[in-house]
Amino acid sequence: MLKLGDRVVIVGDRFEQNLPLGEYGYILAYDRNNDSAFEYIIRVPKANRQFYVPASDVELEAELLTQEAERVEREALIDFALATRNEELFNRILRGAEHEEVEEADKEVLSREEFIRQVNLKAWI
Repeated sequence: MLKLGDRVVIVGDRFEQNLPLGEYGYILAYDRNNDSAFEYIIRVPKANRQFYVPASDVELEAELLTQEAERVEREALIDFALATRNEELFNRILRGAEHEEVEEADKEVLSREEFIRQVNLKAWI
């Protein structure tokens, strides 16, 4: 849940209210009505008005800046890997860290009994 006064950016317009996409605003209040689909009331200074918005239509400005910085860093690393012809770095960037963990888990050595049990299980299926 966003805090009062947080600076947010409008990233969507789920209810087609003609929200100014890409503009920033500030959280003025929470809409505490349980029957309402809107979670926040935001003030958009450029439009000089308030809007009722659901949580999916706004994103913290700091989070968007962090995501953009990570994207730029990743693109710079890819460019560097291509320029230096570093295939290992290129593959690591594209696949991500989770791929390395999967490979390590696959390399576990099975005991003879465990291997035979798995073969018999697959043969039975």
